Amino acid sequence: MYRKISRDVKIAAISLYEHGQLPLKDILNCVGFSESTFYRVLYLWRTTGDIVRHAIKNPGQSCLLHHDDIQYLLRLVRHSPDWFLDELLRLLEHNHFISVHYTTIHCELERAGMSTKKLKVIAIKRSKPTRMNYIREAAEYPPEYLGFLDETSKNDKTPACQRGRAPKGKRAVKRQKFVRARRATATALLTLDGIVASKVVEGSMKRKEYLEFLEFQVVLTVVFTVPRPAERTSYGQRKNSPWRGSSRAM
Repeated sequence: MYRKISRDVKIAAISLYEHGQLPLKDILNCVGFSESTFYRVLYLWRTTGDIVRHAIKNPGQSCLLHHDDIQYLLRLVRHSPDWFLDELLRLLEHNHFISVHYTTIHCELERAGMSTKKLKVIAIKRSKPTRMNYIREAAEYPPEYLGFLDETSKNDKTPACQRGRAPKGKRAVKRQKFVRARRATATALLTLDGIVASKVVEGSMKRKEYLEFLEFQVVLTVVFTVPRPAERTSYGQRKNSPWRGSSRAM
């Protein structure tokens, strides 16, 4: 006669057996089912993670990649997100001894939440500890004592967009210049008062020109200004800033 056994009773029996708290004979006397039933439930628990056998409807084709294979692909993509599908296929075949089509790899990555997108490029020399040390040292100075130098360049192709929109199946086309023409490089010193020193040259800025900019504009801006605590006017402007009194030079 069929008798329904509670799920909690089955789990309790397995827990007692696996932790070695009672002998199997005592466990079976407590729960009230046979030894064959216990081993059948134990087998289901160890193979499926559950104590009942679930009916499978429309199972379809069996998965070619198992959990370990998919986790290996995810580790590869996290380490280097620009792998091509054929490269992932060769690595999977060489290291896990399984050969599948690259569309299978693409579908499994999408199912795991990995999508294709534009790469964000980060400098290979970037060091998080070094950046934290810089922030810690820079925090010792008042904000109005800090100045930042940077340069940028522009040519006729600079304003061109790299992406556009078009109907599906058609190219996004726009007429624009293909030649760079004249190139200009601008370097500036940025502070809380704005740009206090700047220089623009045609073409790329050479080392000699950059050193002259530092010596005759940036250094003079700092040396000939007496740094005093900053005060703000009623309009939000600072008085007695260490950068005030400097003049811009092009």
